This record gives sequence, structure tokens and C-alpha cells, in this order.
Amino acid sequence: MLFKPTAALRSVLEITPEMLEKMGVKALILDLDNTLTTHNNPKPADGVPEWLSLMKNSGMNLLVVSNNHAPRVAPFAEMLGLEFVPEGAKPLPKGYNIAVKRFGLPKNCVCAIGDQIFTDILGANLAGIKSIFVYPIEFESGFFFKIKRFFEKPFRPKSFDTETK
Repeated sequence: MLFKPTAALRSVLEITPEMLEKMGVKALILDLDNTLTTHNNPKPADGVPEWLSLMKNSGMNLLVVSNNHAPRVAPFAEMLGLEFVPEGAKPLPKGYNIAVKRFGLPKNCVCAIGDQIFTDILGANLAGIKSIFVYPIEFESGFFFKIKRFFEKPFRPKSFDTETK
């Protein structure tokens, strides 16, 4: 199913090198907003820099793919020592395919992580790579996001759903 992730967790911080090894993953494509930080925040969420260090030290390849423009993505990614692809056009496979090519790995060794079913998870499935859905660090308050979150709710794993009604 196009909207179903390979796995679902509350946060990127719950993803371990052991879990990824069992999945056969050697590279992660990371979403930015509400996955590594809150929406439009220039600093990573608590624990994210340490988690990224753990991933790097375990030999994991990391790259940010975001639909945001370079002026938003570049400072954040560079601060954390990550490569990035801005304007990734998610859910289209464009950004994911660029990342997979940069990794130089087969698609079955690559996994995307993100907080949105209709962009991150759908895009990963269309690109033919694994995906891990993580719940948003915080639910956005803007009208467009509320509409999108409403329509994705039936596709989110129910056991983790804590969104307020």
C-alpha cells in the first residue's frame, strides 16, 4: 500500500543502529521539519544531535531531503554536518532518487524517515525504498497542515496516535 510505512515509531530517537541493521539499511534519508526539529526552527530538537552522532558512528550514511528551499535547509544541515537535497518535490521520487544516487547503494539498503504520510511515506514508496514513519514533534497549527493531517489520520498507525482532536 502506498501510504503504509515499513515501520512506525514515536520519534527518530527510537531508531537504533541494531534496528536498521536488521532491516538491511545502510543509509537514511531524513526529513527536516517535525522530524529533526519543529516546523521552521533553525535548531535541532533535543537529543537529535546525539542521535545523529550515534548513527554516523555506526557507519550509517545520512542525508536530508526536504521540500523546503535551500535557505531553510542549508544552514540546518550544515550545522549538523549533513548533506542535503532542497526542493525534493516529495511525494515525487525526485529527491529520493538524487539521495540514493549520492549514496551509491541499492535501493533496498536505503530508508526514508519522516512525519508525513502524504509526502515522506508516499514518496519513499513511490521511489521503491523503505520508510519509517515518526510522529510529528508537534502538530502544526496552520490551516493547510490541519487539513493535511486530518486526511492522513486514517493512515497513521493507531497505537501511537496522540493528536488532540
